Amino acid sequence: MLTVMLNTLSPSPFLRSQQTISHCFSSSTIHLFQFSQSQIKSLNNCLPNNRTERGIEFDIGDTFFRHESATGRDLGVLAAALYRKSKGSLRVLDALCGCGIRSLRYLVEAEADFVLANDANDENRGVIVKNLSKVAEGFGETRRWMVTNCDANRVMSEFYLQKDFFDFIDVDSFGSDSTFLRPAINALKLDGLLYVTSTDGFSSGGHHPSQSLAAYGAYVRPMPFSNEIGLRMLIGGVAREASVLGFYVTPLFSYYSYHGPVFRVMLRISRGRINKNRHYGFVSYCKKCGNSQAFSWSEVGQMSCPCNDTRVSESLVVSGPLWTGPLHSADYIEDMLTLAMQWEWIGNGQGKDLEKLLGQMVDESDSKLPVGYIKMDEVASRAKVNSPPLNTMMSEMIKAGYAASRSHIASNAIKTNCPMTECIRIALELQQSCLGVHQVT
Repeated sequence: MLTVMLNTLSPSPFLRSQQTISHCFSSSTIHLFQFSQSQIKSLNNCLPNNRTERGIEFDIGDTFFRHESATGRDLGVLAAALYRKSKGSLRVLDALCGCGIRSLRYLVEAEADFVLANDANDENRGVIVKNLSKVAEGFGETRRWMVTNCDANRVMSEFYLQKDFFDFIDVDSFGSDSTFLRPAINALKLDGLLYVTSTDGFSSGGHHPSQSLAAYGAYVRPMPFSNEIGLRMLIGGVAREASVLGFYVTPLFSYYSYHGPVFRVMLRISRGRINKNRHYGFVSYCKKCGNSQAFSWSEVGQMSCPCNDTRVSESLVVSGPLWTGPLHSADYIEDMLTLAMQWEWIGNGQGKDLEKLLGQMVDESDSKLPVGYIKMDEVASRAKVNSPPLNTMMSEMIKAGYAASRSHIASNAIKTNCPMTECIRIALELQQSCLGVHQVT
């Protein structure tokens, strides 16, 4: 009989006390964690929805699963593996695990010492156990994994109360549910990693400002770079919750994917309070001139755009408070690139999309680059010309002394400190140059 019991995970009194267990899990739920080897074989036969990811076979059963989210899982595994290499051990909580593929990959690829795979829907239990059973479960102090079907907040709160902390917590939530943030921070070790999610494109687009205010403490209005705002809204929400608890956050990478849409952020949680100058403020966009700026709390009431002679104008749209600092750590992403190369995920013609993504994140980490990005369609519209080639625009910006990089968030956009007026001038010059070439030929 294979018995996945809550009293075999670690020395935590939470895990050894049957009385404590009963507060969080009903007896009927605990019974559902027990499987015989024949039952697992039966599960292998009755759940035919097979998938393969990075060479790992798994079933999705009737769970919600997106193949398109594989890149986000790749990034999480790389981060988890780097943590284990630096700390020597890795204990993971996959708080909303779905079919369990993330948990399985943390076990196999990141070589996690232990993974707790939790999903509130007990109907997913069978497929999760089936997938994780590919890894020997171990016993007692050497147990490698456990499956629970309980509310994620309750699980994290119980571990926090018993001072039984995790190194890495993955919260792959849906919509703008931010209720997981504080329990997750509480259940994390100092300098641990928190991988959080939002799929609320309406709030990041400024269409539900009351919702973004309730979920993340940010009043978000429509801006041309709304998907970057979505990442900053999410980081800012975690930064706010962490500050209440006496911690601060450091974004290691921030990833946007169009499907969903999905906003995924990897954060290191450290001891210390956020100060007034630490990248938590307001972001503006001027509808008149097209420039964006970041403002600190001390500038509240004095926000304006230079195009309006420093006077408050109706053309200025302001959102916040949000994270206004770097979205990525270039050094950390370089380490991810190195590990991905070692694993042969990239290089020799392999993994071009992942390599391109990580490379763009490194470029986006340039400290000279401000909040937001400029879409070539907006430049073309303001200059009244055809949309200029993105690489040519970037080259001309750099020649003029500005910083510029492609955005991983929008394919036809540039992150740059080049003002919109200069972008328009460059676009017009490129148009004239192009016309001149055509006239000569």
